[in-house]
Amino acid sequence: MKVIILAGGFGTRLSEYTDLIPKPMVLIGGNPILCHIMKIYEKYNHNDFFIALGYKSEYVKDYFLNYKALSADFTIDLKSGELSTHNKDDLNWKVTLVNTGLNSMTGGRVKRLRDYIGNETFLLTYGDGLTDINIDKLIEFHHSHGKMVTVSAVHPIARFGELSLQGDKVTSFDEKPQTKQGWINGGYFVIEPEFFDLIDGDNTVLEKEPLEAAAKMGELVAYKHDGFWQCMDTKRDKDALEEMYQAGNAPWTKIR
Repeated sequence: MKVIILAGGFGTRLSEYTDLIPKPMVLIGGNPILCHIMKIYEKYNHNDFFIALGYKSEYVKDYFLNYKALSADFTIDLKSGELSTHNKDDLNWKVTLVNTGLNSMTGGRVKRLRDYIGNETFLLTYGDGLTDINIDKLIEFHHSHGKMVTVSAVHPIARFGELSLQGDKVTSFDEKPQTKQGWINGGYFVIEPEFFDLIDGDNTVLEKEPLEAAAKMGELVAYKHDGFWQCMDTKRDKDALEEMYQAGNAPWTKIR
């Protein structure tokens, strides 16, 4: 199944990094968050990626164009130009990099990939969210209800400590937990190709007209994921993800 990853936004809330590089190329544990996302899908044998680029697209293209040289030791014969790599990371990925416009909205970026996807069910997510979601179960759920779109519903990370109360008595205190109240869009969609028809063009925001239309049609269903999920919107988020990774406590890397 083909995987679209939206990686073209400006990432203005992470300007400490995105003034220089696009948000999906910000490093977690020495690798771009984009690659962490791709490895989540790889765990479930989804290796055909379509990256929707925009802002500073050349950085992402350059990374994958030179991936083998960047990820391995190599020997180069300067006379012949012959390159041989050592201890290389042989990823079984096919990566299609598509410039979907500097100012395109999220829906517009998806629409521009229609010809690449064709008439088949596809996976879609954002280039800044990490999770331990089971992709197999997500797809199984999608096929079970037969609707046009499945969106993963997740609990957001609390910005402040969360108190559980009985009257005035505090029964638990969690510093910055993942909340158990409410659901938000966590990305990690499964979508039927008919959804492209609900997107007008470059100025369409995925989360507005097309998804709202799918909901009104009764064609949008939520897969509830109670496990780990966190997006990287701010430097605080980036630092939290880095801390998890360095401590060996990164749930998205422990998928079996």
